Amino acid sequence: MTTPTQPNAVINHPAHPNLWRGNDFAQVATPSVPTGYAELDVHLPGTGWPTGVITEIHVERPGIGELQLVMPAAARLTQADRWLVMIAPPYLPYAPALATHGVKLSRLMLIRPKTLAEQLWACEQALQSTSCGTVMLWLDQTHERIPENALRRLQLTAERRNVLAMLFRASRASSCTQAALRLHVSREESSTVVRILKRRGGGIPAPVALDLHSSLLRRSGMTRLDNFDHTPHVHSPAFVTH
Repeated sequence: MTTPTQPNAVINHPAHPNLWRGNDFAQVATPSVPTGYAELDVHLPGTGWPTGVITEIHVERPGIGELQLVMPAAARLTQADRWLVMIAPPYLPYAPALATHGVKLSRLMLIRPKTLAEQLWACEQALQSTSCGTVMLWLDQTHERIPENALRRLQLTAERRNVLAMLFRASRASSCTQAALRLHVSREESSTVVRILKRRGGGIPAPVALDLHSSLLRRSGMTRLDNFDHTPHVHSPAFVTH
């Protein structure tokens, strides 16, 4: 990996990071990256995905829109020559779909560790890199209990970098106490529904319903998008497997 020339080019800095009045949620000093969905940004401290902390995303089932939800921000960071590292996804991400989102495939790395210990180690190493912009880790795939001290190590490592650290969990998985932001993603009719379960400053807003498909069409002009390629092989050199 190479060090990017403009690592913070797409990161927002709140004007008054410590101001919090009444029932308003806290504005935080941690830089953030816009999600690409204005209706979601308004509910997030820093008006975007926070960097330097763990964001935990519980999904009703894999492939219901969680990748589309986070991809606009990750794509912007790859365009700034920062790496997108995906660790142990449940299916092989579909490279053409990621490219449609604007992901610079030369800055995409896919890692498929076999054990929980290897997954956590790979995540920590990626978070330590100054050239990473987004690190995504899918947990619960091994059905092992995740040690709290390991998650604490990930949080401490994330704090040293302006990086998006995202943990994807099963809907019923126990929550990570280290997460500063926790969401639940589900599907209702034609919308992907995002529920904010935890955010800095407290207060739980109403669920946010997003039409991710239409949002992508407006950006790309595509007529169809599959989040995952369910075939067992990778045909694109953009993926690096370990």
